Amino acid sequence: MTGRVLSVASECVPFVKTGGLADVVGALPAALAAVGWDMRVLIPAYRALRPMLAQMTPLWEEPGLFGGHGTVYAGQAEGIALLLLDAPHLYDREGGPYSGPGGDWWDNPQRFAALSWVAARIAREGIADWRPDVLHAHDWQAGFAPAYLAYQGAGAVKSVITIHNIAFQGWAPVSLINELRLPGEQFYPDGLEYYGGLSSLKAGLVTADWITTVSPTYAAELMRPEFGMGLQGVVAARSARVSGILNGVDTGLWSPEAGPRPYSAKAPGGKAQARAALCAEFGVEVPGPLAIVVSRLTDQKGIDLLPQVVPGFVAAGGGLIVLGSGDPGLEAAMRALAQAHPGRVAVRIGYDEALSHRLFAGADAVLVPSRFEPCGLTQMYGLRFGTLPVVAATGGLADTVIGVSPATLAAGVATGVVFHPTDALAFGQALTKLVEVHAQPKLWARLQRNAMAHPVGWETSAAEYAALYESLRA
Repeated sequence: MTGRVLSVASECVPFVKTGGLADVVGALPAALAAVGWDMRVLIPAYRALRPMLAQMTPLWEEPGLFGGHGTVYAGQAEGIALLLLDAPHLYDREGGPYSGPGGDWWDNPQRFAALSWVAARIAREGIADWRPDVLHAHDWQAGFAPAYLAYQGAGAVKSVITIHNIAFQGWAPVSLINELRLPGEQFYPDGLEYYGGLSSLKAGLVTADWITTVSPTYAAELMRPEFGMGLQGVVAARSARVSGILNGVDTGLWSPEAGPRPYSAKAPGGKAQARAALCAEFGVEVPGPLAIVVSRLTDQKGIDLLPQVVPGFVAAGGGLIVLGSGDPGLEAAMRALAQAHPGRVAVRIGYDEALSHRLFAGADAVLVPSRFEPCGLTQMYGLRFGTLPVVAATGGLADTVIGVSPATLAAGVATGVVFHPTDALAFGQALTKLVEVHAQPKLWARLQRNAMAHPVGWETSAAEYAALYESLRA
């Protein structure tokens, strides 16, 4: 089973990242290579990436690319066969991929239509001596790529679009339809029209040969109005061609064996040392379970529930360390929790990659009370480190964590605590259960071993993607 895939996205680890999308795009090439698929990744040459062009080869010229000239450069970087779309008029700007000092870029529809346009042309025509069997588009930023293929003749090339988070839909006014090189006759409800405008994500969903999302439960949830965010009908209409494939994590990078105080399921002693070091670093002393939150501080992540449940958790013997940033009101609420519970709650606003590894190594539990979570990586890091996840029963959280219950304890398969619905009452009850389980050392040790034995790498996911590509190519 061998084939070629062009992956097109706005982000890719380790080159540019704002979220989990980048992790997936960066991990898939190596994972697929192990099962015989050659994946090349097309991303924009943002300002921070342009120095890489000197070590790459220009292979494609695209004059008149939405207001300027575009060039595609190819090369190997960090083990990835990378294609960089250099279009300075679109991407050579101060700031992040989507916004600058003044907010979102006004021409984001054109910027990512350009990326999609070039992807579709490469998919149809090939680049140098390489032509893909499958075009794999990721999220709204690449949503027009399957549409350009469908409307201009895809030939033998099939297309897949992956929804990493349906909350971001790439909206544009219908007045741009000609400028975005889209056929006006396709502007109707079952085509490109989306509440009177355009959505690049919807364009991909109605034209791609297959739709995936990043967990089986999220795939089912997206057909419901509380999760589909206006696109539930579009997804449901194509349900026969929708599947959920869980993300994985880099088990070499996220490894308890690789830390300064290494440990494993068979030799767990280093975790206690890591916990003591973490408590000393943050000046906390916690008789019960030490929990962490490593997250964007937003309502979607359920962070607003913490002020309601943490006092009771602390009173029962628990402690908490929070690492993250986001909504200013929630940042203030986290600081207030730390001030109200000195020595038991600590907060670090911002993000620190090295610190996040120390947190997972030293903590007893990781809290993920998300209201929706397409896949989630945090709970997988927790499993890998034997840091038991306490999660809401949604999306990928429900697919990866086996909650403590009489049945799962009897079967010996529990790996964490799962609660539903996502409200303060259920979350508080889950924390009470965490305290109770932590107070039983033999049971706690068994749950940690279960968690660390749970497969969280890319092997299974890569095999599922490869099988999907092969089925489309057949």
